[in-house]
This record gives sequence, C-alpha cells and structure tokens, in this order.
Amino acid sequence: MTHKPRPRPGTPHYMTEERLELQALARQFSREVVLPIANELDPIEGQFPEEMVQQMADMGFFGILIPEEYGGLGLGVFEYCLVAEELSRAWMSVSGLLARGNGMGGGFSPEQEQRLLPKVATGEYLGAFALSEAEAGSDVANITCRAEQDPATGEWIINGTKMWCTYADMADYIILFARTSVDPDPTKRHRGISAFLVEKERGTFPEGMSGTPAKKIGYFGWKTWDLNFDNFRLPADALLGEKDKGFYQAVSGLEVGRAHTAARSIGLAQAALEDSIDYMGTRTQFNTKLSGFQHLRFKVADMAAQIEAARQLMYSVCTAIDTGARCDKEAAMVKYFAAEMAEKVTSEAVQIHGGAGYTKDFAVERHWRDARLTKIFEGSSEIQMRIISDLLLGRE
Repeated sequence: MTHKPRPRPGTPHYMTEERLELQALARQFSREVVLPIANELDPIEGQFPEEMVQQMADMGFFGILIPEEYGGLGLGVFEYCLVAEELSRAWMSVSGLLARGNGMGGGFSPEQEQRLLPKVATGEYLGAFALSEAEAGSDVANITCRAEQDPATGEWIINGTKMWCTYADMADYIILFARTSVDPDPTKRHRGISAFLVEKERGTFPEGMSGTPAKKIGYFGWKTWDLNFDNFRLPADALLGEKDKGFYQAVSGLEVGRAHTAARSIGLAQAALEDSIDYMGTRTQFNTKLSGFQHLRFKVADMAAQIEAARQLMYSVCTAIDTGARCDKEAAMVKYFAAEMAEKVTSEAVQIHGGAGYTKDFAVERHWRDARLTKIFEGSSEIQMRIISDLLLGRE
C-alpha cells in the first residue's frame, strides 16, 4: 500500500486506522491476486497455486491470531474476520485457508507451541482437522475411530475412518480425534475421545493412512478427503492434551469458528451484491438498463440491508470474543443468520443475472454454490437453532 487509510467521517470507532489498513491490504490482495486465480481455477476445480499461499504467508495472514512472541501478528478475532470477509469476496476457499494456520494449534503443549507456532505463523506448517465421521458429524460424541496404545512400545495404533478433512493431503500436520476408551454411561459418550498430532510430509499420506477425495459441488481450490487408517502408528507423545478429554478440545474453538464462517458468508454475499450492481449497470432490456427496474432496485436494497445486519452482528460477536465475554448464543446466532442470508443473497444475485447467472462465465454461480455450504459446515443451521433455543428456553 502506498498510503495509510484513515477513518472517514462517520466511520465507527471500532474501525481503527490499523484495522482499516489491514482490511485494505486484504481487499487489494483479494481483488488483484485471488479473484483472477478463482475465475481461472474454480471452473476446472483446480488447486491453489503455491505462490498464492506463500503471498498470504508473507503478509502474515496465517499468524493473525498467533502471539508476537511466536512471530505472529498478535491480533484478535475481529481482525481475523475482517481478513476472512475480504478474501471471501473473491473465493471463499481462500478465506478457509486462513484457518489452516490461525487457530489450528489448540491443545499444543508449551513446548510444541515454542517449536511449531513460529512455523505456523510463516505458513511453513499448515494443518488440517480430522474430526467428522460417517455417523459423527453434528453428533461428535459418536466417534468410533479407535486409538489403542501398544503396551510394548507405547505407540498409538489408529484404526477407522474420517470424513470431510479438507487440505489433508497438503497439510504438514493433522489434528486427529479418535476414541481411546468407552464410558459405560450412554449419556457420557463424549468421554473417551482423545486428540492426536499427526505430523506428515506436505503433499503425501504416511504409511497406514490413505485418502479418497470427496466429490464436492463447490469449495474448490483444495481437496476434501475421506481418510482411512489401517494400523496407522503414532509415537507415544503424539497425544495432545489429556487422554479421553479430546471432546472439550474439539468444541473449545467453536465461537471463533462460527464467527469465521459468518465472515466468509458475509464476504460471499457482498461479492454477489457488488457483481449484481455492476451487471445491472451494463445490461439493457426493453431499452432500459436493469438498474432502472424498480423490482431489481428493491432486491439490491434488501440484499445490502441483510448483509450489513449480519456484518454488524459479526463485529459484535468478534468484540465479545476478543474481550473474553461469553457469547456462545450470539456466536450461534451470527453463524446461523449470516449463512442463511448468504444463500438468499447469492441466489438473488443469480436471479438478477438471469440465464447468465447460471453459467460459469460469471462469478455469482460460484458464490451461490459456496454460500450453500455455509449452512452446513461449522455446525449446520439446524444445530445453531438448537443451541440458541436451548439457551433461551432450556433443554427439554
């Protein structure tokens, strides 16, 4: 950047000069670097170029949440979501790539933090998350993938399967959740799950682990894997945190994950809105530009209002997280509201584009496909409504 953005008159007090500068940097990178790559690679389901990943690393994007003592930027969830929103305006997958660095070190011991976080901050050590299974999606407590300890060597032997592990092939490590014991009380199924650190060579799967790419309809740029573990061995010290307490590690970062997904949803919707405004200004029907038709103008007005409502709720949730306030209800609300909004807004954008919106010649179809996913991952809309209603009415 050649100049430092300054708050305009009327800019909210929370949008400091530093935040505006970071937002402008992310926006410029998104428009000039990510968008052309997305337009080229998404239609052919291509994968991120390493040069782009390195550029993100050079700007510090993988270390936004990592303390400065480990080489990170030492910033908060507010800044993390600002960047995520801007990247999603070009390609939601790239904003998802942010999480392969930030927030993946939960459960690291102090020694592991000292050794690994500096490499995470520079993008040298990016991770993946292996939690879900065929019968353990929203019901995480139903994990059946097993980890048993070899009494002779102390090594852990993993057997079972995992689903929806995005970036598993290119990651330098995988956080793997597996069952290490079974509680006899059926109401306490969440007990007995442990977390493990699987360190691996980027671009490969180690012996005993294999993968099959999921046949997705979107979220391209990287592959999402079904993983199979067949007597896969890990060293004794691969256990992260306490044995049988992995469930709590899995759910400990939910508020951040939900805010991040809300930011991605908002970025998608904002891109669809901007594309629609541009299209309406150039497309002519019945000797009138589309921007002259009132029903389309009202669509745009409603889209913009819905986006801004979601954005302000996200800012509120991010602020609460950064100040240590409890906001599990509000985090569920913003994830639910933003995801639902994004699907509606991107669908309206396709409608505004007409037949052209149903082709890969325009980015709105990409935003539409990716927005549909936001209602599913990081806890489905139905799960968010259950959380919200339970917190308001109590559990039945």
